[in-house]
Amino acid sequence: MTKILLLSDTHSYIDDTILKHAKWADEIWHAGDIGSLTVTDSLEKIKPLRGVHGNIDDHILQKEFPLNQRFFCEEVDVWITHIGGYPPKYNECTRKEIKENPPKLFICGHSHILKVMWDKKLGVLHMNPGACGKHGFHQVRTMLRFVIDKAEIKDLEIVELGKR
Repeated sequence: MTKILLLSDTHSYIDDTILKHAKWADEIWHAGDIGSLTVTDSLEKIKPLRGVHGNIDDHILQKEFPLNQRFFCEEVDVWITHIGGYPPKYNECTRKEIKENPPKLFICGHSHILKVMWDKKLGVLHMNPGACGKHGFHQVRTMLRFVIDKAEIKDLEIVELGKR
């Protein structure tokens, strides 16, 4: 069993509330628009971190974090990217791969809109944790917590961090 804290769009912002939730997790996953190595350095001091760079991330973050990460967490095939679209409107960079080789869990950031939905046709669970930073149009800062237990994704919780 692996406890995951999923966040995105920090835009250089990190606070004690985010770090408190990070302590709950076994792994932290960041879906891009990190903004600063200060964010990832703070998170990595607490738990192992996987992440991707987003469209606002500079060359330093792009060297540290790839555009895409595809990996297995226990028995779940996971794909994290910053801009990927959502079922069935995947963007052109992800559409072909998702249709030919769908992951079980597809994670994006970018929109600042918290969204969890099934692509029933492909059997893919899509997650976007919204934004936990203070920059952007979102009104409430959010993250997601969930558990991966062998091949099962369960115990999904929305974490609201207050107004931006």
